[in-house]
Amino acid sequence: MSNPIHKPCLVLLLTSVGLMALPHGYHLPTAILAFFFFLWGWRFVCLWKPQWLPHRLALLLLALAGIGLLFSGHSGIFGRDAGTQLFLVALGLKLMELTSKRDLYVVAFLTFVMAASQFLYVQSALMGAYAVAVSGLLLATLVRVNSPFQSSSWPAIKTAGVLLAQALPIAVALFLLFPRFEAPRWAWLKDSHTAQSGLDESMEPGSISALGMSHEVAFRVQFQGQMPPPNQRYWRGPVFSYTDGRRWMPAKNTDLDGPPDRPLFKGQAYRYKLLLEPQKKNWVYALDLPSEFPLSLKQTADYRLLSQAAPYKHAEYELTSMPWYTTGAIAQTELRQNVQLPAKRSEKITRLVKKLGGFEETPQRFIDNVLGYFRTEKFYYSLTPPLLAEDQPLEAFLFETRSGFCSHYAAAFVYMMRLASVPARVVTGYQGGELNPLGGFLEIRQADAHAWAEVWLAGSGWVRVDPTAAIAPERIEQSIDIRNVAPGAVIDFSQEQGMMGAWRVNARQLWGSLDYKWQRWVINYNHKKQSAFLSAWGIGNVRQMLQWLLVGVGLATAVVATVVLWPKSRQHDRLRQVYQKFCLKLARCGLLKGEAEGEGDFALRAGLVLSEKSAQIAEITQIYVGLRYGKQAQVDLTQLRRLVRGFNVTQNLKQ
Repeated sequence: MSNPIHKPCLVLLLTSVGLMALPHGYHLPTAILAFFFFLWGWRFVCLWKPQWLPHRLALLLLALAGIGLLFSGHSGIFGRDAGTQLFLVALGLKLMELTSKRDLYVVAFLTFVMAASQFLYVQSALMGAYAVAVSGLLLATLVRVNSPFQSSSWPAIKTAGVLLAQALPIAVALFLLFPRFEAPRWAWLKDSHTAQSGLDESMEPGSISALGMSHEVAFRVQFQGQMPPPNQRYWRGPVFSYTDGRRWMPAKNTDLDGPPDRPLFKGQAYRYKLLLEPQKKNWVYALDLPSEFPLSLKQTADYRLLSQAAPYKHAEYELTSMPWYTTGAIAQTELRQNVQLPAKRSEKITRLVKKLGGFEETPQRFIDNVLGYFRTEKFYYSLTPPLLAEDQPLEAFLFETRSGFCSHYAAAFVYMMRLASVPARVVTGYQGGELNPLGGFLEIRQADAHAWAEVWLAGSGWVRVDPTAAIAPERIEQSIDIRNVAPGAVIDFSQEQGMMGAWRVNARQLWGSLDYKWQRWVINYNHKKQSAFLSAWGIGNVRQMLQWLLVGVGLATAVVATVVLWPKSRQHDRLRQVYQKFCLKLARCGLLKGEAEGEGDFALRAGLVLSEKSAQIAEITQIYVGLRYGKQAQVDLTQLRRLVRGFNVTQNLKQ
């Protein structure tokens, strides 16, 4: 026989379930979400129309419909998305069977599991706070279902908040002290089709402009000491040496071997911690050029850094870079790769190269002439430039549209260098970054994605040349605020923010600082950081860690117990003193309370003997029992003292 559920409990439960499923709208197919919320809304309506609950045949048809949606989504059998979709569909179907307390408990605990599934997608502080808040509402549901005679749900919500606060010290102790086992690389749990933002393995003019409209964080950097000026903040990523005239791609085998010669560094060294957001590839965007890096990273022949860690996880590295360097000689293979051009060359661009002295002047003079040409011939910097011709895109850019993003200028510059037999290549990555003064770190966003050029010069090696600086030098000195850029417009870096803009920036910086600390100290709290933390407290092995874990949890439990029980024990002491005065007055007339006699039984016996005082005896006893064993917050201890003080017995029953 099933136990019916009170309607307020169901309202709390269904509200919690709906709120917990809501964030999955960003990750799961629309059809799955629509099916779940259709069932959820149906069950909500059935709170007032219980006769509308589906029967067995309808439940079977709904289950078949859910299975059909799962198969039509083609999410596979294993993986994060497949498992979450199956779980959500099953939970929606279970709501249609929600009729007893047993069903309520099952749905509540399944919803706690769904709360954990949110962190498979998003691990931000905001998601953590949201999941805890909704979990508190679920906990209030469990409290409410065990307090059916409460007139409202607000006391249950307050009780749930108190329970969460009491659990916090124990949770912190477990988080800090419980052994952090490094999880294996669950490749089968990662969905290969899931898109991660970031740079691509190839580039064509206009390809980076899509990232230029994204405000998503790419990585954060905290410097130890002095910070490089904005015009030196180039964060090196993929390097492209091969082109088919439109697309630019990496040269073959650049990932296999490190650079032939170690660069000669000079000038200021910058030490910093780099916190990478999840991305598509295992590229580490070091400040150009890294001089010291962890052994877990590998440097390629074109001076990029690669990581062996899973790219879809947050990662932190301690690096040192020196922006002034000389790379040395160029190998024959590298030379051939970086003067390569497609078989069909542009005659118009060749004539332009000749006009600018590409076949007569020194390489440095030719570079200056090309940059001067960009600077004086009315070229424009735009995030949404016009489309280019398929056969000769660079020719169309140089002689027709003259409006483009950094990838347009870098590709055109390198192409012109190669026509003049000057080794050159395209480098992509990020440039700049916004300083967060609250957290003391740089925040580099996808909008800071950038492309520049490198040319090889005798005596200097590979030298960075940024053609964008000739068109829009402000782009190198400051980041683009994409919210102030109209679609298709030429970028104006001189826009005033105003009071509202300044408020928005301050709010964004505050949140960025909180999120940075969350990512570093919570999400990135791995075995290495735990070992460093515990070593500082003299804990050097697993046995000591487990001992401290027991001590930490025990102390946290003792603190919680003291905070919870100490005020009650003090109140109980005061209550007992007042009640003993009441019992003493009754004892003077021969009424003694037995050791095993309850307060209610004693009051009943005393009321029969002292009939004229029975009402006072009953009131005093009722208030005392309510304060001692119940939650009668509306009754004041002062009132009990006043009643006992006014209770006087003159009759003597002693024989």
